[in-house]
Amino acid sequence: MHPAQEAMLKYFEYQHLPEHLANVSRHFAWLAHALVDDITVEDGSKHQPIVGLEGPELTVALRKLLEAKDCAVRAAL
Repeated sequence: MHPAQEAMLKYFEYQHLPEHLANVSRHFAWLAHALVDDITVEDGSKHQPIVGLEGPELTVALRKLLEAKDCAVRAAL
């Protein structure tokens, strides 16, 4: 994983949010992690990663996903 992509993942954390906002944000976090690596979600289940993505466009995809997550969380306020 590229350091820029790894650094962006911290912005998808949702454990600090109230439950109703965390429920919105959680889906974006799952997708962000699936784009860059294999993940284990809170319930302990493993999800297959989306493989073969790399390079600067992946970083752009994460940035756009972060923007969408922020909009969705604000909509839930």
